[in-house]
Amino acid sequence: MKDFSELTEQELLALAVSLEEEDNRTYSDFAEALRDPYPGTAKLFAAMAGEENRHRHRLLDLYRQKFGEHIPLIRRQDVRGFVERKSGWLLRPLGLDKVRAYAELMEAESKRFYLRAAAHSRDASIRQLLDDLAAEEQRHEENAERLGAKIITAEMDKEEHQSERRLFLLQIVQPGLAGLMDGSVSTLAPLFAAAFATKESGPTLLVGLAAAIGAGISMGFAEALSDNGSLTGRGSPLLRGFVCGLMTALGGLGHALPYLIPDFWTATAVAGAVVAIELGVIAYIRNRWMDTPLLSAAFQVVVGGLLVFGTGILIGSS
Repeated sequence: MKDFSELTEQELLALAVSLEEEDNRTYSDFAEALRDPYPGTAKLFAAMAGEENRHRHRLLDLYRQKFGEHIPLIRRQDVRGFVERKSGWLLRPLGLDKVRAYAELMEAESKRFYLRAAAHSRDASIRQLLDDLAAEEQRHEENAERLGAKIITAEMDKEEHQSERRLFLLQIVQPGLAGLMDGSVSTLAPLFAAAFATKESGPTLLVGLAAAIGAGISMGFAEALSDNGSLTGRGSPLLRGFVCGLMTALGGLGHALPYLIPDFWTATAVAGAVVAIELGVIAYIRNRWMDTPLLSAAFQVVVGGLLVFGTGILIGSS
C-alpha cells in the first residue's frame, strides 16, 4: 500500500475517478436490489448513482486536459487510510436501514477524501474541482433528504442515521472490539497452561498479568501504526491505539484476576465463568454493532475461545 501523502496529482485524480466509479456502481446495485420491495428508495439510489456518475465525468474531463487519455488503475485498497468496505452483493439481504447507513458512510468518507486531496494539490484547477466535489459531497446527504421527501413515503423513512455515529463505530467500537477479542481469547492458552501446570493461584496470576498487559501494549501499537485516519475520519491513531490496547488488557485481566483467590480450584471455576461471560459479551457486540447474525457471532467466538482454552489446558496438563 502507498501512503496518501506520496500520491502525485495525476494519481490523485486517477484515484478519485476510481472512487466515483465504485460509488456509482454501488448505488446502482442498491437501486436494482431494492426495486421490487422498496421502489421509492430504489429511485433515490438511482438518482444518487447519476450524481456520482456526473462527478466522475468532471474528473475525467480535467484528467484528460492535464495528463492525456491513459488513466492508471489506482484503487482504494492500494492507498493507506480508507475504510474497508464490503461489496454490495455481500450485504444481501438488503434492508432500508443497512443501505442508508452504508451510503452515509460512503458520503462521509468521500468528503474527507476530497478535502485532503484538495489540500494536497498544488494545481489551482485541480484543487478547485476537488474543493467543489467536497462541498457537493457535504450537500449530498441534504439533497438526498430533499429528493427522498418527494419519492419516499413516511412509512419507508421511519429512521434516519447519522454519518457521525457510523464514524464513531470506526473510531471507538471497532478498535475496542478488536482489542477485547484479542485480549479475551489470545491470553486463554498461556493462562490456563500455567494454571494446570502449577495448580497454584500465585504463579497463574503472574502469567495472566504478563499476558494481558503484554498483549495490550502489542495491540495498542499495532492499531496506532495501522492507519493514520487522515482520509476516513477514523480518529487519532493515538486514541485508537489507546482504546484497542486498553480493551485488550481488560479482556485478559478479566480471567486473570480471579486467581487472586488463594484456593486454586475456586479461582479456576470463577475464571471459567468469566471467560464464558467475556465470549458472550463479544458475540453480543458483534451482533449489535457489526451486523453479524447472533448465532453466527456466538458460534465463531465460542468455537475459537474453546479451541484456545482447550489448547492451554492440554499443554498445561501434559
